[in-house]
Amino acid sequence: MDKEHNTKKDPSGFAPTRWLRQLYDWTISWAEKPQGTWALFLIAFAESSFFPIPPDVLLIALCVGAVTRSFRFAAICTVGSLLGGALGYGIGAFGFETIGEPIVKAYHGEAVMDKIKLWYDTYGFWGNLLAAVTPIPYKVFTISSGVFKFSFAEFMLASCIGRSLRFFAVAALMYAFGPRIKSFIEKYFNWCAWGFMILLIGGFALLKYLK
Repeated sequence: MDKEHNTKKDPSGFAPTRWLRQLYDWTISWAEKPQGTWALFLIAFAESSFFPIPPDVLLIALCVGAVTRSFRFAAICTVGSLLGGALGYGIGAFGFETIGEPIVKAYHGEAVMDKIKLWYDTYGFWGNLLAAVTPIPYKVFTISSGVFKFSFAEFMLASCIGRSLRFFAVAALMYAFGPRIKSFIEKYFNWCAWGFMILLIGGFALLKYLK
């Protein structure tokens, strides 16, 4: 990217959008470096139990920077998320009062835990899968699953399906459209950032809706 493009002011004047632009520029610089894949793995791992920012933004940036490696990035993101999900399950099962409860309260997810339990009690594995693929923050689902002692095998299977669908869908789009989608994202990044923020906020709004 040229200097003029990097320093172009955001016409919306919305500070978080400029911050996301900076984050995008920083993360895409790691696309061809081994450290970039480690960063993706660690963010996906942490987001599954406590970290507030989804790994999608880094996954997209890495895929945009190296389209042919999109599915590799998606696999790394999925593995990190699943291992982090197992940690979240453990926090719920063995450390809810000291660790899990403050995390759930921070996301206003207390009532949502009851909704997740209802889905599981009513639909079994399919309720587990429903919780895994909805916009509910994944960390609330992982901790809740441990608290309510859901079948760990079913929890991991539902997580594997849900996380894989999400991350590999991103990779498939990047791989299919290649340079065209790269140019689109770079040209219309501010709009893409707004869309990402809407989806992120929508997940938290859903928590209140389910209360």
